[in-house]
Amino acid sequence: MAVFNLDKLCLILPAFLFLLLLFPLGGQHHLTLLFSSFNPIKANSSTTPLEAPVLDAFASTSINTSNEDEPKTQKKRSSLERVEEGLSKARAAIQEAIRSKNYTSHKKETFIPKGSVYWNSHAFHQSHIEMVKRFKVWPYKEGERPLVHDGPLNNIYSIEGHFIDEVESKGSPFRAQDPDEAHVFFLPVSVASIVHFIYLPITAAADYSRDRLRRVVTDYVHIVAKKYPYWNRSNGADHFMVSCHDWAPDVSIANSELFNKFIRVLCNANISVGFRPPRDVPLPEIYLPFSGLGTTHMGQAPNNRPILAFFEGRAHGYIRQVLFKHWKNKDNEVQVHELLPKGNNYTRLMGQSKFCLCPSGFEVASPRVVEAIYQGCVPVIISNNYSLPFSDVLNWSQFSVQIPVEKIPEIKMILQRISNSKYLRMHERVKRVQRHFVLNRPAKPFDVIHMVLHSLWLRRLNFRLSD
Repeated sequence: MAVFNLDKLCLILPAFLFLLLLFPLGGQHHLTLLFSSFNPIKANSSTTPLEAPVLDAFASTSINTSNEDEPKTQKKRSSLERVEEGLSKARAAIQEAIRSKNYTSHKKETFIPKGSVYWNSHAFHQSHIEMVKRFKVWPYKEGERPLVHDGPLNNIYSIEGHFIDEVESKGSPFRAQDPDEAHVFFLPVSVASIVHFIYLPITAAADYSRDRLRRVVTDYVHIVAKKYPYWNRSNGADHFMVSCHDWAPDVSIANSELFNKFIRVLCNANISVGFRPPRDVPLPEIYLPFSGLGTTHMGQAPNNRPILAFFEGRAHGYIRQVLFKHWKNKDNEVQVHELLPKGNNYTRLMGQSKFCLCPSGFEVASPRVVEAIYQGCVPVIISNNYSLPFSDVLNWSQFSVQIPVEKIPEIKMILQRISNSKYLRMHERVKRVQRHFVLNRPAKPFDVIHMVLHSLWLRRLNFRLSD
C-alpha cells in the first residue's frame, strides 16, 4: 500500500500548479492559470477564475471595421478594465515564451535564468519581465507608526521591515501612484512591531493570547474597506500582508470568512496549521546583523570542504531534539552542536561543509536555509509540512536535500550515498540560486524582494476582476 508523503507534496505541488498556469491543456487555446484547476479563486460575483482564450489578450488591438460616419458607441474603458487588459497581455507573452523558448523584452536583459533549478526557465524569465513592466502595488497609507509602516530591519524578522520599507519607498518602481492602477493592495501591518509594542513584556501565560493581534489587523481591514472600494470588490483576494513573525498565521484565524481570500506572505509557511500554498506565499527567513545587510557568496570551493554535514543551534522543538539525540557531538563528519566549542566560527564552518543541516525549530522556517545558500553549502531540509520559498519557480530538489524526520538517524548514510559528481552539480546549482535570496536596498531584478513580488504577481495572474 502506498504511503502518502505530505513533505514531497509540499515541494512538488506549487511547481505543478505553476505549470498549469503556463501550459495549455489538451491542445486547446486556453490558459489554465496559477492554481485555477486545483483551487480556483471565487471571491465574489465580480471575481472569476480565469481560463481565458489567448485571443482575449489582443482585444484592445482589434481592427475597427465600422463606417467612420456611424456614431462612436465604444464605451470608455474603466481603470480596472485597463489593469485586466495588461494582465491578459502578460499571460499571452508568458505562453509565447514557453512556445518559442525565447523571451521578448524592450530592454537588454542582464540576467537570463537557465538550467534545472527552474521548473521552466523560459516561463519564469518572461513572467519576471512582464512583472517589472506592469506590476503595481498600492500600500495603504492609513495608520500610525510603529504598528504599521514600520518593522524590524535586523535579526531574524528583518525581511518583514525591509519589505515594508522597500514597497512604500517613493523610488520603488512597483509602487502605484494611484490605487486605480494597482494590481494588488498591501496592508503594511507589522506583526513583529505589534508584538513588541503591545505584548512585551510577557509576564503570564495569558499574555500569549493572540486576541490583541487579531483585533489590530481586523480593525485595519475594516478601516480600509470602509474608506476604499477595493477590499469589498474582491473580498480581499488582491490584498496581502507580509510577516516573518511566528505568530503571523494566527492573524486570520479569528475571522476566517473575512480573510478567506486574503494573501498572507509568511515565513511560518506551515501547511499543517493553515498555510495555503495555492494562495499564501512562503517568505524566506533571513538573519541580518545590526551592522548592515550582511555578507553573502562566501564559503570554500567544493573540493575544499572537509566537513560532510554541519549544524549549530538551540534545541528548539521536537525535530532538533531528535537530531541532538542521534548526532550531537558524536561524529566528526556530521558535526551537530548546540553550542560551538570556543574558537570556532559558525559562518566559517558552514563554508567548510558540503551539506548544512536545516532542521525546523519551534516553527518550520529557519534562517539557516538562506545562510547555507549564501555559503555555497547544500541545504538539507529536515522539516514537516514546510512550503519552501519560491517553489512555484524554483525546483528545490536540484539544489537541496530533503530528509524526513524519521530518517534523522540515517543522515550520514543518506549523504554519503550522494556521489561526488552529483554533489558538485548541486553545489553549482546552489551558487546559481544565490541571487534569488540576496537582499538589496534598493531592490534589484531577481533578488529576494523581486522574488517575493513575483510570487504575488503569479497569484494575481490567477483571477480576473470585473466592475
